[in-house]
Amino acid sequence: MAVVLGYEESPGASRALEAAIEVASAFGEPLVIVHGVGAPGGLGEEYRSHRAALEAAGRAALSAAVAAADEAGVPTSVELVDAKPAEAVLKVADDYDARVIVVGSWGESPLKGAVLGSTPHKLLHLSSRPVLCVPARD
Repeated sequence: MAVVLGYEESPGASRALEAAIEVASAFGEPLVIVHGVGAPGGLGEEYRSHRAALEAAGRAALSAAVAAADEAGVPTSVELVDAKPAEAVLKVADDYDARVIVVGSWGESPLKGAVLGSTPHKLLHLSSRPVLCVPARD
């Protein structure tokens, strides 16, 4: 088992990271940090170029998250998944038999999340596992 964190550079990401580290530490489980790098669009060079840019940005964002978990003494692993964020988190949660999924929220309204397809909204509706949705700081 593990605690799975969907992580990117949203306003809620740092609070979600704090919560995920706390939960992983409390349960004595590793933290798996997930970043979806699926580029929009289909195939070809443009897709590969966009995906490479997303992957580079993801690695930079994830290095700070790993450093924070290391400082707290929580073992981590990183998963860059070629899928959109919610799909990536759900896949990794299944792969690791996650105890809980942790994700940050931007503080958007439920209607906006439903219409635009926010990752927290998708996870809350699609996951068969508990989802801890952490709001951004005010």
